[in-house]
Amino acid sequence: MERITISLDEELAREFDALIAARGYSNRSEAVRDLLRSQLENWRQARKESAHCVANLSYVYNHHERELAERLTAIQHDHHDLTVSTLHAHLDHEHCIESTILKGPTEQVRTFAQALMAERGVRHGQLNLVTVELDETHQHSHPHSHTHGHGYRHLHLKPSR
Repeated sequence: MERITISLDEELAREFDALIAARGYSNRSEAVRDLLRSQLENWRQARKESAHCVANLSYVYNHHERELAERLTAIQHDHHDLTVSTLHAHLDHEHCIESTILKGPTEQVRTFAQALMAERGVRHGQLNLVTVELDETHQHSHPHSHTHGHGYRHLHLKPSR
C-alpha cells in the first residue's frame, strides 16, 4: 500500500472528522479511500470510459396511473437482457416503490433507466451506477456438472477500483 500525506486547515479537518464519526469509519484513511473511489467512479463515468456496469434503479410511482404498472413491466420485458431482478413494495394505497438491479453496456443501462423514469406517473427516479470490468475467461470445473467434468464458463463482473 502506498502512503500519502495531506494537510488540512483546522475547520476542514474538524468537518472531516465529524463526517468520519457520522458514517462510522474507524479511521481517516478508509474515509479518504472511499472519497477517492467515489470521485474516480464519477470521473470514469463522465469520460464514458466504462463499457459495462451494474446498477440499481429505484423509483416511486402511482399504481392508479392508467396502465402504468403494465407499461413498466413491458419496458422491463423489452430489456430483459439488462434487468436482473426487481423488488416491488407498496408504500400506501396509491404509491409503490420499485428497485431494479441492472447490468450490461453502460449506455444501454442509462438509456433504459431514463426511459423508465420518463414514464408518466413515475416519481423520484434515481440511478446508481457502478462501472465494472468483464472477466470472460473465468471457468469453473465441478465434479457434478452436467458437462461431465468439462466445467462451464460464465461472466464475472468486477467493480472498478
